[in-house]
Amino acid sequence: MSSSPILTVSELNRLARLALEKALPSCWVAGEISNLSRATSGHWYFTLKDAQAGVRCAMFRNRNQFVDWPPREGDSVEVRAQPTLYEARGDYQLIVEAMRRAGAGALFEAFLRLKAKLEQEGLFAPERKRALPPFPRAIGVITSPQAAALRDVLATLKRRWPAATVVLYPTPVQGAEAPSSLRAALANAARRMECDVLLLVRGGGSLEDLWAFNDEGLARAIAASPVPVVSGVGHETDFTIADFVADLRAPTPTGAAQLATPDREELAQHLDHLARRQAHARRRHMASLAQRLDSLTRRLRHPAQHLAAQRRHLNHLADRLHLARSTQRERARQRLDRLSERLAAGKPDPTALRERLARLRASLVRAWATHPDRNRLAALGAHLGHLNPRAVLERGYSITRDARGRVVRDGASLTEGERLDLTFAHGKASARVVNREH
Repeated sequence: MSSSPILTVSELNRLARLALEKALPSCWVAGEISNLSRATSGHWYFTLKDAQAGVRCAMFRNRNQFVDWPPREGDSVEVRAQPTLYEARGDYQLIVEAMRRAGAGALFEAFLRLKAKLEQEGLFAPERKRALPPFPRAIGVITSPQAAALRDVLATLKRRWPAATVVLYPTPVQGAEAPSSLRAALANAARRMECDVLLLVRGGGSLEDLWAFNDEGLARAIAASPVPVVSGVGHETDFTIADFVADLRAPTPTGAAQLATPDREELAQHLDHLARRQAHARRRHMASLAQRLDSLTRRLRHPAQHLAAQRRHLNHLADRLHLARSTQRERARQRLDRLSERLAAGKPDPTALRERLARLRASLVRAWATHPDRNRLAALGAHLGHLNPRAVLERGYSITRDARGRVVRDGASLTEGERLDLTFAHGKASARVVNREH
Protein backbone atom coordinates (compact mmCIF):
# COMPACT_ATOMS: atom_id res chain seq x y z
CA MET A 1 0.00 0.00 0.00
CA SER A 2 1.37 3.50 -0.92
CA SER A 3 2.69 5.71 1.90
CA SER A 4 1.98 8.98 0.00
CA PRO A 5 -0.50 11.30 1.76
CA ILE A 6 -4.02 11.40 0.42
CA LEU A 7 -5.16 14.95 -0.51
CA THR A 8 -8.65 16.26 -0.67
CA VAL A 9 -9.76 18.10 -3.79
CA SER A 10 -9.67 21.42 -1.89
CA GLU A 11 -6.10 20.77 -0.73
CA LEU A 12 -5.06 19.80 -4.23
CA ASN A 13 -6.56 22.96 -5.76
CA ARG A 14 -5.00 25.13 -3.09
CA LEU A 15 -1.53 23.65 -3.70
CA ALA A 16 -2.03 24.09 -7.44
CA ARG A 17 -3.00 27.74 -6.95
CA LEU A 18 0.00 28.47 -4.78
CA ALA A 19 2.36 26.78 -7.22
CA LEU A 20 0.84 28.66 -10.15
CA GLU A 21 1.00 32.08 -8.49
CA LYS A 22 4.60 31.42 -7.43
CA ALA A 23 5.69 30.29 -10.89
CA LEU A 24 3.80 33.03 -12.81
CA PRO A 25 3.88 36.50 -11.21
CA SER A 26 1.74 39.39 -12.41
CA CYS A 27 2.30 40.14 -16.11
CA TRP A 28 0.80 41.87 -19.16
CA VAL A 29 -1.29 39.70 -21.51
CA ALA A 30 -2.72 40.78 -24.89
CA GLY A 31 -5.88 39.33 -26.44
CA GLU A 32 -9.44 39.91 -27.61
CA ILE A 33 -12.43 40.25 -25.29
CA SER A 34 -15.26 37.70 -25.64
CA ASN A 35 -18.16 36.52 -23.48
CA LEU A 36 -18.09 39.80 -21.57
CA SER A 37 -20.57 40.03 -18.69
CA ARG A 38 -21.05 42.70 -16.05
CA ALA A 39 -22.39 41.32 -12.78
CA THR A 40 -24.75 43.27 -10.50
CA SER A 41 -21.92 43.37 -8.00
CA GLY A 42 -19.93 45.53 -10.45
CA HIS A 43 -17.40 42.82 -11.30
CA TRP A 44 -16.51 42.04 -14.95
CA TYR A 45 -16.13 38.50 -16.26
CA PHE A 46 -14.86 37.74 -19.75
CA THR A 47 -12.64 35.49 -21.82
CA LEU A 48 -9.36 36.79 -23.24
CA LYS A 49 -8.50 34.91 -26.40
CA ASP A 50 -6.27 34.87 -29.46
CA ALA A 51 -6.39 32.69 -32.56
CA GLN A 52 -5.21 29.54 -30.74
CA ALA A 53 -6.38 29.76 -27.12
CA GLY A 54 -8.47 31.52 -24.50
CA VAL A 55 -8.37 32.12 -20.74
CA ARG A 56 -11.08 33.12 -18.31
CA CYS A 57 -10.64 36.54 -16.66
CA ALA A 58 -12.20 38.35 -13.70
CA MET A 59 -11.81 42.10 -13.05
CA PHE A 60 -13.32 43.17 -9.77
CA ARG A 61 -15.14 46.46 -9.22
CA ASN A 62 -12.38 48.07 -7.15
CA ARG A 63 -10.10 47.73 -10.21
CA ASN A 64 -12.39 48.18 -13.22
CA GLN A 65 -13.59 51.57 -11.95
CA PHE A 66 -10.25 52.98 -13.14
CA VAL A 67 -10.84 52.00 -16.77
CA ASP A 68 -11.89 55.26 -18.49
CA TRP A 69 -13.51 53.66 -21.54
CA PRO A 70 -16.22 50.97 -21.90
CA PRO A 71 -14.77 47.67 -23.17
CA ARG A 72 -16.91 45.77 -25.65
CA GLU A 73 -17.00 42.36 -27.30
CA GLY A 74 -14.20 41.98 -29.80
CA ASP A 75 -12.03 44.79 -28.37
CA SER A 76 -8.31 44.10 -28.51
CA VAL A 77 -6.89 44.88 -25.11
CA GLU A 78 -3.83 44.46 -22.93
CA VAL A 79 -4.36 43.46 -19.30
CA ARG A 80 -2.03 43.30 -16.32
CA ALA A 81 -3.14 40.20 -14.46
CA GLN A 82 -2.16 37.60 -11.91
CA PRO A 83 -2.51 33.97 -13.15
CA THR A 84 -4.28 31.90 -10.51
CA LEU A 85 -6.68 29.00 -9.92
CA TYR A 86 -10.28 29.32 -8.82
CA GLU A 87 -10.23 26.63 -6.12
CA ALA A 88 -14.00 26.09 -5.94
CA ARG A 89 -14.13 24.73 -9.50
CA GLY A 90 -10.48 24.12 -10.24
CA ASP A 91 -10.65 26.63 -13.09
CA TYR A 92 -7.47 28.35 -14.31
CA GLN A 93 -8.10 32.14 -14.69
CA LEU A 94 -6.57 35.62 -14.66
CA ILE A 95 -7.34 38.20 -11.97
CA VAL A 96 -7.11 41.45 -13.98
CA GLU A 97 -5.60 44.46 -12.19
CA ALA A 98 -5.46 46.96 -15.10
CA MET A 99 -6.70 47.19 -18.69
CA ARG A 100 -5.78 49.32 -21.67
CA ARG A 101 -6.51 49.28 -25.36
CA ALA A 102 -4.14 47.13 -27.36
CA GLY A 103 -1.16 49.20 -28.44
CA ALA A 104 -2.07 52.07 -26.10
CA GLY A 105 0.89 51.30 -23.86
CA ALA A 106 3.39 51.55 -26.70
CA LEU A 107 1.69 54.67 -28.02
CA PHE A 108 1.74 56.32 -24.60
CA GLU A 109 5.40 55.51 -24.13
CA ALA A 110 6.14 57.02 -27.54
CA PHE A 111 4.10 60.08 -26.49
CA LEU A 112 6.14 60.49 -23.29
CA ARG A 113 9.46 60.10 -25.11
CA LEU A 114 8.55 62.75 -27.70
CA LYS A 115 7.20 65.06 -25.01
CA ALA A 116 10.44 64.82 -23.01
CA LYS A 117 12.53 65.40 -26.13
CA LEU A 118 10.66 68.52 -27.26
CA GLU A 119 10.47 69.88 -23.73
CA GLN A 120 14.25 69.57 -23.41
CA GLU A 121 14.63 71.49 -26.68
CA GLY A 122 12.54 74.32 -25.23
CA LEU A 123 9.51 74.02 -27.51
CA PHE A 124 7.20 74.11 -24.47
CA ALA A 125 8.92 77.05 -22.77
CA PRO A 126 6.45 79.76 -21.64
CA GLU A 127 8.76 82.56 -22.81
CA ARG A 128 8.40 81.52 -26.45
CA LYS A 129 4.59 81.57 -26.29
CA ARG A 130 3.01 84.58 -28.01
CA ALA A 131 0.05 86.62 -26.85
CA LEU A 132 -3.10 86.44 -28.97
CA PRO A 133 -4.40 89.56 -30.75
CA PRO A 134 -7.16 91.14 -28.65
CA PHE A 135 -9.40 91.88 -31.67
CA PRO A 136 -8.58 89.49 -34.55
CA ARG A 137 -9.77 90.57 -37.98
CA ALA A 138 -9.34 87.10 -39.55
CA ILE A 139 -9.34 83.71 -37.81
CA GLY A 140 -8.02 80.55 -39.45
CA VAL A 141 -9.50 77.15 -38.57
CA ILE A 142 -7.46 74.02 -39.30
CA THR A 143 -9.73 70.96 -39.13
CA SER A 144 -11.83 68.56 -41.18
CA PRO A 145 -14.82 70.13 -43.02
CA GLN A 146 -16.93 67.16 -41.85
CA ALA A 147 -15.92 67.44 -38.19
CA ALA A 148 -18.56 68.34 -35.64
CA ALA A 149 -15.88 70.47 -34.00
CA LEU A 150 -16.01 72.84 -37.00
CA ARG A 151 -19.71 73.52 -36.48
CA ASP A 152 -19.15 74.24 -32.80
CA VAL A 153 -16.27 76.60 -33.59
CA LEU A 154 -18.19 78.49 -36.29
CA ALA A 155 -21.23 78.87 -34.02
CA THR A 156 -19.07 80.20 -31.20
CA LEU A 157 -17.19 82.65 -33.45
CA LYS A 158 -20.46 83.94 -34.92
CA ARG A 159 -21.91 84.51 -31.48
CA ARG A 160 -18.86 86.08 -29.87
CA TRP A 161 -17.08 87.95 -32.69
CA PRO A 162 -19.01 88.08 -35.98
CA ALA A 163 -16.81 90.93 -37.24
CA ALA A 164 -13.92 88.52 -37.87
CA THR A 165 -13.45 86.73 -41.19
CA VAL A 166 -13.18 82.96 -40.80
CA VAL A 167 -10.82 81.09 -43.14
CA LEU A 168 -10.99 77.28 -43.25
CA TYR A 169 -7.86 75.25 -44.01
CA PRO A 170 -9.39 71.78 -44.64
CA THR A 171 -7.42 68.72 -43.63
CA PRO A 172 -8.02 65.20 -42.31
CA VAL A 173 -7.62 65.02 -38.55
CA GLN A 174 -7.37 61.23 -38.22
CA GLY A 175 -5.57 58.50 -40.09
CA ALA A 176 -2.19 57.92 -41.69
CA GLU A 177 -2.41 61.01 -43.93
CA ALA A 178 -3.52 63.36 -41.17
CA PRO A 179 -0.06 64.45 -39.87
CA SER A 180 1.27 65.48 -43.29
CA SER A 181 -2.05 67.18 -44.17
CA LEU A 182 -2.02 69.13 -40.90
CA ARG A 183 1.55 70.27 -41.55
CA ALA A 184 0.60 71.32 -45.10
CA ALA A 185 -2.37 73.33 -43.76
CA LEU A 186 -0.11 75.14 -41.31
CA ALA A 187 2.40 75.88 -44.06
CA ASN A 188 -0.39 77.20 -46.31
CA ALA A 189 -1.63 79.52 -43.56
CA ALA A 190 1.91 80.76 -42.90
CA ARG A 191 2.47 81.41 -46.58
CA ARG A 192 -0.80 83.29 -47.14
CA MET A 193 -0.56 85.30 -43.88
CA GLU A 194 -4.22 86.26 -44.07
CA CYS A 195 -5.16 85.42 -40.49
CA ASP A 196 -4.30 86.94 -37.11
CA VAL A 197 -4.69 83.66 -35.22
CA LEU A 198 -5.06 79.95 -36.09
CA LEU A 199 -7.32 77.43 -34.37
CA LEU A 200 -6.12 73.80 -34.57
CA VAL A 201 -9.20 71.83 -33.49
CA ARG A 202 -10.61 68.32 -33.37
CA GLY A 203 -13.28 66.57 -31.29
CA GLY A 204 -12.60 63.90 -28.69
CA GLY A 205 -11.49 60.34 -29.26
CA SER A 206 -9.16 57.61 -28.13
CA LEU A 207 -5.38 57.92 -28.01
CA GLU A 208 -5.21 56.33 -31.44
CA ASP A 209 -7.83 58.76 -32.82
CA LEU A 210 -5.83 61.78 -31.64
CA TRP A 211 -2.43 60.37 -32.58
CA ALA A 212 -2.03 62.69 -35.60
CA PHE A 213 -1.65 65.59 -33.14
CA ASN A 214 1.28 63.83 -31.45
CA ASP A 215 3.37 64.00 -34.65
CA GLU A 216 6.85 65.49 -34.15
CA GLY A 217 6.79 67.25 -37.52
CA LEU A 218 3.45 68.87 -36.68
CA ALA A 219 4.82 70.03 -33.31
CA ARG A 220 7.79 71.71 -34.97
CA ALA A 221 5.52 73.29 -37.60
CA ILE A 222 3.35 74.78 -34.84
CA ALA A 223 6.45 76.14 -33.07
CA ALA A 224 7.72 77.69 -36.33
CA SER A 225 4.35 79.20 -37.31
CA PRO A 226 4.51 83.00 -37.72
CA VAL A 227 0.84 83.15 -36.71
CA PRO A 228 -0.17 82.39 -33.09
CA VAL A 229 -1.78 78.96 -32.74
CA VAL A 230 -4.53 77.92 -30.32
CA SER A 231 -5.01 74.15 -29.91
CA GLY A 232 -8.40 72.69 -29.06
CA VAL A 233 -8.03 68.95 -29.48
CA GLY A 234 -10.27 66.39 -27.77
CA HIS A 235 -11.92 66.89 -24.41
CA GLU A 236 -10.69 68.45 -21.20
CA THR A 237 -8.82 65.32 -20.10
CA ASP A 238 -7.11 64.81 -23.48
CA PHE A 239 -3.59 66.12 -23.97
CA THR A 240 -1.52 65.97 -27.16
CA ILE A 241 1.93 67.22 -28.12
CA ALA A 242 0.22 69.97 -30.14
CA ASP A 243 -1.33 71.29 -26.90
CA PHE A 244 2.08 71.73 -25.30
CA VAL A 245 3.67 73.45 -28.32
CA ALA A 246 0.74 75.76 -29.17
CA ASP A 247 0.79 79.33 -27.92
CA LEU A 248 -2.40 78.60 -25.97
CA ARG A 249 -4.19 75.36 -25.15
CA ALA A 250 -7.99 75.13 -24.88
CA PRO A 251 -9.77 72.14 -23.33
CA THR A 252 -12.20 71.80 -26.29
CA PRO A 253 -12.68 73.18 -29.82
CA THR A 254 -15.37 75.51 -28.48
CA GLY A 255 -12.95 76.67 -25.79
CA ALA A 256 -10.37 77.47 -28.48
CA ALA A 257 -12.89 79.71 -30.26
CA GLN A 258 -13.67 81.43 -26.96
CA LEU A 259 -10.01 82.03 -26.09
CA ALA A 260 -9.22 83.47 -29.52
CA THR A 261 -12.05 86.05 -29.58
CA PRO A 262 -13.43 88.76 -27.34
CA ASP A 263 -17.01 88.48 -26.18
CA ARG A 264 -19.16 90.87 -28.20
CA GLU A 265 -21.75 91.19 -25.46
CA GLU A 266 -19.12 91.93 -22.82
CA LEU A 267 -17.53 94.52 -25.10
CA ALA A 268 -20.90 96.11 -25.76
CA GLN A 269 -21.57 96.32 -22.04
CA HIS A 270 -18.09 97.75 -21.46
CA LEU A 271 -18.63 100.34 -24.21
CA ASP A 272 -22.00 101.31 -22.71
CA HIS A 273 -20.30 101.71 -19.35
CA LEU A 274 -17.55 103.86 -20.89
CA ALA A 275 -20.15 105.96 -22.74
CA ARG A 276 -22.03 106.59 -19.49
CA ARG A 277 -18.80 107.53 -17.73
CA GLN A 278 -17.87 109.85 -20.61
CA ALA A 279 -21.28 111.54 -20.55
CA HIS A 280 -21.08 111.97 -16.78
CA ALA A 281 -17.54 113.37 -17.04
CA ARG A 282 -18.65 115.74 -19.79
CA ARG A 283 -21.53 117.06 -17.67
CA ARG A 284 -19.23 117.57 -14.70
CA HIS A 285 -16.71 119.37 -16.90
CA MET A 286 -19.36 121.67 -18.36
CA ALA A 287 -20.69 122.44 -14.87
CA SER A 288 -17.17 123.24 -13.69
CA LEU A 289 -16.60 125.56 -16.67
CA ALA A 290 -19.92 127.34 -16.04
CA GLN A 291 -19.01 127.84 -12.39
CA ARG A 292 -15.61 129.20 -13.34
CA LEU A 293 -17.24 131.56 -15.87
CA ASP A 294 -19.55 132.91 -13.16
CA SER A 295 -16.58 133.47 -10.88
CA LEU A 296 -14.64 135.29 -13.60
CA THR A 297 -17.70 137.39 -14.42
CA ARG A 298 -17.93 138.53 -10.80
CA ARG A 299 -14.25 139.43 -10.82
CA LEU A 300 -14.50 141.38 -14.10
CA ARG A 301 -14.58 145.19 -13.35
CA HIS A 302 -14.18 148.51 -15.23
CA PRO A 303 -10.55 149.75 -15.43
CA ALA A 304 -11.49 152.96 -13.55
CA GLN A 305 -12.81 150.86 -10.67
CA HIS A 306 -9.66 148.80 -10.68
CA LEU A 307 -7.49 151.96 -10.63
CA ALA A 308 -9.54 153.47 -7.80
CA ALA A 309 -9.14 150.30 -5.78
CA GLN A 310 -5.37 150.34 -6.41
CA ARG A 311 -5.24 154.01 -5.39
CA ARG A 312 -7.04 153.25 -2.13
CA HIS A 313 -4.67 150.40 -1.49
CA LEU A 314 -1.64 152.63 -2.09
CA ASN A 315 -3.00 155.29 0.30
CA HIS A 316 -3.55 152.62 2.92
CA LEU A 317 0.03 151.44 2.50
CA ALA A 318 1.34 155.04 2.75
CA ASP A 319 -0.58 155.56 6.02
CA ARG A 320 0.81 152.36 7.41
CA LEU A 321 4.36 153.38 6.40
CA HIS A 322 4.02 156.80 8.07
CA LEU A 323 2.64 155.24 11.23
CA ALA A 324 5.42 152.67 11.26
CA ARG A 325 8.10 155.37 10.97
CA SER A 326 6.56 157.44 13.77
CA THR A 327 6.28 154.41 16.00
CA GLN A 328 9.88 153.44 15.31
CA ARG A 329 11.17 156.94 16.15
CA GLU A 330 9.18 157.05 19.39
CA ARG A 331 10.51 153.64 20.45
CA ALA A 332 14.09 154.73 19.67
CA ARG A 333 13.67 157.92 21.76
CA GLN A 334 12.27 155.99 24.71
CA ARG A 335 15.14 153.52 24.57
CA LEU A 336 17.68 156.39 24.48
CA ASP A 337 16.11 157.96 27.57
CA ARG A 338 16.31 154.68 29.46
CA LEU A 339 19.99 154.22 28.53
CA SER A 340 20.78 157.83 29.63
CA GLU A 341 19.15 157.20 33.00
CA ARG A 342 21.13 153.99 33.45
CA LEU A 343 24.37 155.80 32.50
CA ALA A 344 23.73 158.63 34.92
CA ALA A 345 22.93 156.18 37.70
CA GLY A 346 26.10 154.18 37.09
CA LYS A 347 28.60 157.13 36.70
CA PRO A 348 31.32 157.04 39.50
CA ASP A 349 32.04 160.10 41.83
CA PRO A 350 35.89 160.54 42.17
CA THR A 351 35.67 163.02 45.02
CA ALA A 352 33.48 160.76 47.14
CA LEU A 353 35.68 157.79 46.38
CA ARG A 354 38.87 159.70 47.41
CA GLU A 355 37.26 160.72 50.68
CA ARG A 356 36.14 157.15 51.39
CA LEU A 357 39.68 155.85 50.61
CA ALA A 358 41.24 158.39 53.01
CA ARG A 359 38.85 157.29 55.75
CA LEU A 360 39.72 153.65 55.21
CA ARG A 361 43.51 154.40 55.29
CA ALA A 362 43.22 156.30 58.56
CA SER A 363 41.12 153.52 60.07
CA LEU A 364 43.79 150.96 58.99
CA VAL A 365 46.62 153.00 60.55
CA ARG A 366 44.73 153.28 63.81
CA ALA A 367 43.97 149.61 63.86
CA TRP A 368 47.59 148.66 63.23
CA ALA A 369 48.90 151.01 65.86
CA THR A 370 46.68 149.46 68.50
CA HIS A 371 47.06 145.80 67.36
CA PRO A 372 48.50 143.63 70.24
CA ASP A 373 50.70 141.44 68.00
CA ARG A 374 52.41 144.33 66.23
CA ASN A 375 55.85 143.91 67.98
CA ARG A 376 55.78 140.09 67.60
CA LEU A 377 55.03 140.39 63.88
CA ALA A 378 57.92 142.83 63.49
CA ALA A 379 60.32 140.36 65.20
CA LEU A 380 59.16 137.48 63.06
CA GLY A 381 59.60 139.63 59.97
CA ALA A 382 63.19 140.43 60.89
CA HIS A 383 63.98 136.76 61.58
CA LEU A 384 62.41 135.77 58.26
CA GLY A 385 64.59 138.33 56.55
CA HIS A 386 67.74 136.70 57.99
CA LEU A 387 66.64 133.30 56.62
CA ASN A 388 65.99 134.63 53.14
CA PRO A 389 68.52 133.04 50.71
CA ARG A 390 68.63 136.27 48.76
CA ALA A 391 70.01 138.01 51.84
CA VAL A 392 72.81 135.41 51.93
CA LEU A 393 73.52 136.02 48.27
CA GLU A 394 73.72 139.76 48.98
CA ARG A 395 76.67 138.99 51.22
CA GLY A 396 78.63 137.54 48.27
CA TYR A 397 77.56 133.92 48.22
CA SER A 398 76.12 132.05 45.19
CA ILE A 399 74.03 128.88 44.53
CA THR A 400 75.57 126.21 42.26
CA ARG A 401 73.29 123.73 40.33
CA ASP A 402 74.29 120.89 38.00
CA ALA A 403 72.80 120.28 34.55
CA ARG A 404 69.74 118.56 36.11
CA GLY A 405 68.99 121.54 38.33
CA ARG A 406 70.13 119.97 41.60
CA VAL A 407 72.02 122.09 44.16
CA VAL A 408 75.69 121.00 44.38
CA ARG A 409 76.80 120.46 47.95
CA ASP A 410 79.79 118.14 47.39
CA GLY A 411 82.56 118.64 44.85
CA ALA A 412 83.08 114.91 44.65
CA SER A 413 79.78 114.56 42.82
CA LEU A 414 81.08 116.63 39.88
CA THR A 415 82.90 115.43 36.80
CA GLU A 416 85.38 117.31 34.67
CA GLY A 417 83.70 119.17 31.79
CA GLU A 418 80.29 119.15 33.46
CA ARG A 419 78.24 122.34 32.95
CA LEU A 420 77.13 124.22 36.09
CA ASP A 421 74.59 127.02 36.61
CA LEU A 422 75.52 129.77 39.11
CA THR A 423 72.88 132.00 40.74
CA PHE A 424 74.02 135.33 42.32
CA ALA A 425 72.14 137.97 44.23
CA HIS A 426 71.77 139.79 40.93
CA GLY A 427 71.82 137.62 37.78
CA LYS A 428 73.04 134.16 36.74
CA ALA A 429 76.04 132.58 34.95
CA SER A 430 77.18 129.22 33.52
CA ALA A 431 80.51 127.46 34.11
CA ARG A 432 82.30 124.18 33.40
CA VAL A 433 84.33 122.02 35.78
CA VAL A 434 88.03 122.23 34.88
CA ASN A 435 89.28 120.26 37.89
CA ARG A 436 87.98 119.27 41.22
CA GLU A 437 89.53 118.79 44.68
CA HIS A 438 88.36 116.70 47.57
